[in-house]
Parts: sequence; C-alpha cells; structure tokens
Amino acid sequence: MKSKDIRKEFLGFFEKNGHLIVDSAPIVLKDDPTLMFNNSGMAQFKEFFLGNGIPKNNRIADTQKCLRVSGKHNDLDDVGKDTYHHTMFEMLGNWSFGDYFKEEAIAWAWELLTGVYGISKDQIYVTVFEGDKEDGTELDTEALELWKQHIAEDRILYGNKKDNFWEMGDIGPCGPCSEIHVDIRPEADRLAVDGKTLVNMDHPQVIEIWNLVFMQFQRKADGSLEQLPAKHIDTGMGFERLAMVLQGKTSNYDTDVFQPTIKKLEEISGVTYGATEKTDIAIRVVVDHLRAVAFAIADGQLPSNTGAGYVIRRILRRAISYGYRFLGLNEPFIYQLYPILKAEMGDFFPELVKQETIVTGVIREEEASFLRTIEQGLNRLNQIIEQLGDSKVIPGDVVFELYDTYGFPADLSRIVAEDHGFTIDEAGFETEMAKQKERSKKATALVTDDWVILDPAGNETSIAYDNTEAEVKITRYRKVKNKKGEFYQLTFNQTPFYAESGGQVGDKGILVTPNETIEIVDTKKENNVIIHFVETLPENVNGTFQAKVDVAKRNATTKNHSATHLMHEALREVLGTHVEQKGSYVGDDYLRFDFSHFAKMTEEEIAIVEQKVNERIAEALPLIEKREASMNEALAEGAMALFGEKYGDKVRVIRFGSSVELCGGTHVNNTADIRLFKILSESSTAAGIRRIEAITADTAINALKDAEKNYNDVLVTLKTKNDAVKAVQSLLDENAALKKQVEKFVAQQASAEKATWKAAIKEVNGINFLAIKTNLDTNAAKQNAIDLTNEIENAFIVVGTNDAVKPSITISLAKNLVAEKGLHAGNIVKEIAKHINGGGGGQPFLATAGGKEVAGLDAALAQAEEFVK
Repeated sequence: MKSKDIRKEFLGFFEKNGHLIVDSAPIVLKDDPTLMFNNSGMAQFKEFFLGNGIPKNNRIADTQKCLRVSGKHNDLDDVGKDTYHHTMFEMLGNWSFGDYFKEEAIAWAWELLTGVYGISKDQIYVTVFEGDKEDGTELDTEALELWKQHIAEDRILYGNKKDNFWEMGDIGPCGPCSEIHVDIRPEADRLAVDGKTLVNMDHPQVIEIWNLVFMQFQRKADGSLEQLPAKHIDTGMGFERLAMVLQGKTSNYDTDVFQPTIKKLEEISGVTYGATEKTDIAIRVVVDHLRAVAFAIADGQLPSNTGAGYVIRRILRRAISYGYRFLGLNEPFIYQLYPILKAEMGDFFPELVKQETIVTGVIREEEASFLRTIEQGLNRLNQIIEQLGDSKVIPGDVVFELYDTYGFPADLSRIVAEDHGFTIDEAGFETEMAKQKERSKKATALVTDDWVILDPAGNETSIAYDNTEAEVKITRYRKVKNKKGEFYQLTFNQTPFYAESGGQVGDKGILVTPNETIEIVDTKKENNVIIHFVETLPENVNGTFQAKVDVAKRNATTKNHSATHLMHEALREVLGTHVEQKGSYVGDDYLRFDFSHFAKMTEEEIAIVEQKVNERIAEALPLIEKREASMNEALAEGAMALFGEKYGDKVRVIRFGSSVELCGGTHVNNTADIRLFKILSESSTAAGIRRIEAITADTAINALKDAEKNYNDVLVTLKTKNDAVKAVQSLLDENAALKKQVEKFVAQQASAEKATWKAAIKEVNGINFLAIKTNLDTNAAKQNAIDLTNEIENAFIVVGTNDAVKPSITISLAKNLVAEKGLHAGNIVKEIAKHINGGGGGQPFLATAGGKEVAGLDAALAQAEEFVK
C-alpha cells in the first residue's frame, strides 16, 4: 500500500466512525510558551484536555506533522543511526474529548490494523499499564479485559510507568496507555525467538506503531494524581513506521516515504545507499533532516541563532556536515532534494508547494554559509594543531569553542585530529558541553505551582478590543519561579489586557484597589488562557479590582500594528504580490516586519513604500472590523491567510481601505490616528527574507525633530546657512589634499629613518639582525622592514612602533632564513607580542602583531634576539 493511500485509509476510517477530520497544525508553535515545536498529535488540542476551550467536535482525527528535537522528547541524536527514529514525522491520531473511551479506542485500533490494513494478529503485541505503587495506581484491568476480546492473552504484556503511563508534562492531564507493537521479523526468526521478549527493547524490527492514551488523571505540582472531570482519548500512530510494516520493509527509509529522496541524493553524491554503514547513516540523516527543516521554514520558522531558529539551523547543519564528511559534498546540495519532497507530500501539505521559493532559497543560503564556516573551522583547527606541536592532544575547550562559536562539528574535529595523528581531550569537551547544557537548563528552568482555583466556573473572557479598563475578579492564580525570581500568574473573569500574540506584545498596566496598586508587568496566552504576570500577590485575592491597561503603551503599539498592515499592502504594490509576511514584532517603541523578497530594496523603493503608507494615513481610512467572519467569507473579501498560522472556524478581519488581513491584534479606529510613518532600516535576515524596521506617531515625529536639530547643528559647525553638501565637499577636498601632504612627509621621514636603521644592523651568528623602536606608524614601519629585508642578505628585522595606545611589532625575515634555519615570523611574533599584551601572526617570512602595553616593547625586542643566538 502506497504511503499516500495509508494516510487516506486512516482518515477515511475515522471519518466513517463519526470523527471530524482536521488539518495538521503548524509544526512551529507561536502561542504556547511551554513548547518550542509541535512534538505530538495532541499538542494542538491541549486547551481541550485542560478544559480551556471547546472543540469543534468531540471526535477528531488528523495526521499531525511533529518535530522532536528539544526538551523531554528529543530524538535528534538517534536519527540516522537506526532505521526508525526521525526528527520530523507524521503522527496519525484520533481523539475523543469526553465522548468515547477505552472500549471504542481499542476496538477501532484493532479493526483498522487487522481488518483494513491486514496486519496479521500473530505479529501484534499490546501492552497495558501494570500500575505504580508510588502513584497509588493499579493494573489497568479495564484495558486488559477489553484487549482479551481481540487478542490472545499471552500477547498482552504489562508495562511500567515509564512505558505505559503518558504525561503531558510535569503537571497536567495524564493517564495509562496501551502500546501496539508489531513484529516484522522473518517467520523463522519469530519462531526461534518469542517476540514478546523483544518488545520495548529497541529491536529495529519489533517496534511500537501506535499508542492509545487513556487520559483520566491530572498530575498536580506535588506529584499526586486526581481524577479528571471528563475522560479523554488521545492516540498517536507513527506514519513512517506504519508504512514500513504495510510495505513489507525492515527500515522506514526503504519505504516510498523516503526512497524517492534517497535516489535523488544517490544521483547527486554518486554514493549508493547500502554501500557502507557510514554512508548509509549520512544518507538517512540528510533525507530525514530535509523534511524537518523544510516543514519548519514553510511554517514560518527561519534558521537563526536563538530559540526555535537555532534548533532548525542546528538540524540543517547536522545534515550538511554528514554530507560533507561522508558523501563528499562540499557544495550546496540539500536544496536540490526539495522538489522531490514537494512532489511526494505537496498534495496533502500545500505549504510545501506555496513556499517552495522561500524554502529552497533559505536552505541554499544556509548551506553555502555553513560550508564556508567548515572551511574556516578547518583552517583554524589546522593552525591549532600546528601550534600544539608535539602534545598530540587537542584540548577539549578548544574543540568546544569551535563547535559553540563557529558551529564546527565535534565529529569533524575528531576526523581532522586523527588525520594529523592527534586525539582530542574527550573528557574536557564533554565537561564544556555539560556546562553549556546546565547554563541552558538554568536559563529556561520554570517551576510552576498548581492553580489555586477561586472561581470553579472558570468564566474568563477578553474584552480587550473595546476596553482598556474594567472591574475584575481573580478566577485563579499560581506561583511561578524562574531564573529571574518568583512571581505570580493571575487570570480574571474578564480582562481588558491584550495577551501577546501574532507578533504584538502583551499589555502592561495596574491592578487597583483602595488599599494597593499591583503592577501587571506582562500579559501572555497559554493554552487559550490569558495570563497576567505580577511580582506580588494582592492582599485579598477574593476582592474586586480595577484593571487598568497602560493606555499610552497600548495606543503606541496599536498605531504600529495598523501601520504594519498598511506597509504590507504597500510592499506588495511596489515589489510584487510574491511579498508575504514572514514574521513581525509590534511594540510601543517600534515595529519590525519580515517579508519574502529576493533582492535588497532600493532607496527609491523604500521611499515609495513610505510615501504610500503616509498617503493612506492622510486619507483617514476608517477601521472596518469583522470579528466573527467565516474563513470562506474572509478569503472572499481578499483577506490574506498566512502559512504557519492556526485559524479557527471564525476569524477576525481587519480592513483599512483596500488593505484586508486576518488579524487578532489591536488597531486604530482610523488611519489618521497613526499620524506619521517612517522607515528606519531595510536589511536581510535570511535568503529571500527582508526586514523593515519603522516607527510611527510621536516616535517618528520626535525622530524627525532630532534629525532636523542635528542638521542645524551641522550647519552651524560648518559655518554655512543652508548648503551643507557644498560645505562638506569642501572639507573632504581639503582633507584629501592634506592627506597627500602627510603621506609625502611620512614617506620622507620613513626614508630618513631607514638609513639610520640600516646603519644599526648587527651580525649575530651570521644573521644580519635589527631590533628597533620607532615613532612611525605601523604601515610605514612595516614597509621599511620589508625594504631592508630585500636590500640586505640574511636579514632578520624586528620593528616596534612606539604608539602609546596601539603599539605594534613587525618581523620581516629573509626567505633563505626561513628555508635554511626553520625560522617562522608568524610564530615568533605571537611569542614576543605577549610582552605588549597582544597577539598576531602571519607568514613565515612576514608577520605583525598589535598590543596594548607599549612599555613591553623593550622586552619584546630583546626576546626576538634570542631566536638568532
């Protein structure tokens, strides 16, 4: 059965059984601070399990694209080394939110696997939870008895808490689960060794394909369990593993999910899959990581040096490194595989088709950049090896620096070291890695107490679009600790505070009673709950409060947000309709807008965009808002839906004239409220992605006032009334003339000094040696040293410049001294430059070093003579 048909059969089966089929959520999570990526099928439904939202249907099924490369679920290091772990994978799943429970979930799983897909029951094993004394839980007899109706009891295995109790996190909904394993070994092997002994033993052909989670408990902060008010079903089946089983393969990579891409990589590299274990691992890494990176970029996450972007960059660099090291690929190659991925998966995931230009452009640029980094790292490593000489061990902190600072893979450092007869200090490297992990862990550590519920009804609504002040009551609160200290999170029965979302920052403000004022330092959304951050808890949490938004910050932010809409439209008019938003930041201080475009904007284009936005501001276009429009209605109006965003059945449409967008942010009532728009900068963030930073309203007006004042100050300084350009040009001409005179004088001075230096040369062991200080600048001193070396045989010239701020040392050697006596100017200058608290290097016959301590020049010059004695 082809993989496309496997997916269709799954969704069709559950649709027939009353499930609503929904689209996969984006792989990158933007409004869930607890997760960096969507790492499971249930992630997009967390709010329903937590009781913070109502699903469209109590029965749902889908195939969810998942990424497991960070946090608790991290499979990255296993990918490529075996045949069944992946970074990005599809998880087929079905859910029940307080509807059916174990009986139906088990029966349907059995029917689908054995009846629809035709897997032999003699190859299947299932597990049930055996209970846990610490938690006070017992054997899941309900699941056990239900499975007995379908499968022989000797094929039902008991699993411990690690394998058969699924938890969303340290706290939250959880419950026992039943795993379904399939033994795909040849019949002879199955007869020789009982498959039940290999379940959960990491055997590549006795694998788990489906996990049925029976969500019935809530894990509290103290570790205890309590029953959930409603019981839920959450299942997840590995699409790639299922394809392996149904296509009679023994590796996920032998299925039609990966084979087309592997064949293309064979064509590019000239390496055949199956030739050697090392090249097989490399090929698996590349084709797996291509999928992870491609889907993440298509969903809007660009490679970067922080957060989720850093993870994506790391995955891509891992693939590039494997291709470089084992497949002999030293030119960009991964982007060439993308058309195959698009052809195989584009029908079901249209973002791969829509975002092809961006994805391939970003990957190609990242490849080219990292391949340059590898070359730089190789050069640096070769220098280090040369400096180490006879020690034969590269320090672990050096290898870590190459990895951490330059992104140079530690495995590649090992290979280069071995080629030179060196080893690396593995213990030292691991120590540095452990320190980094600990720093990262501390930076992100968050300890969260249980919610203290004050209003069991949990009525929590947002009134932020229409209000900046409201009378509120706290519905629940909890204490949270992180590296910054201890603070509290509050929810209100109604809130005028806008929660950070869609690039717009969260509101700040105050919570007021007659007796106290509590500062609200931020507002965020977590699992569909609006959370207000405060540093201190109100004295009376059951009281009534006046919640007041910082109106000045809200208004400034609102103006910047509406300006991004106007600018987006202007960019599409000036540059073309290929322009799409790829990220944004909207605060009260400025706005940042990332968009797709493959060329640097010209000054004229920037000016036209700015002019168009200001024209729309001057037109005083009123806000036309539809808060409960259907998606079809919104699209019919021309509203832009962005890939990587999750939209509900009802969407909010924001219109200013011909600008129409889907948006959940706050906006001005009329474009005239923005007053003025000014672009500050235009730059590149990645291949095919440009960034504009801009300001509006008072910030823009004040910036123009400051610019005008600076200009007037320049006029005064230049002693002119209005023609600053002419005055500056006159100064430049005068400066150029003076520079020529100075250069002529310096040349004359250098020529005179050279004669003095020549007379001071002395013979030491047959070498014409000179060590001298000078007041010349570094360039003139260097040229004199080179000239003397060319004029005098066996010359060894060392010159120190007497600059109190930036002293320097130049060493020039006759080439015969380098060849015959093994002298090396670069090595010598590095050594003697220590006296001036500096460093440098260069070629064997010419090298320079800069420093900070001019007082050390005498000692440096004296040490230089030691090299010729």
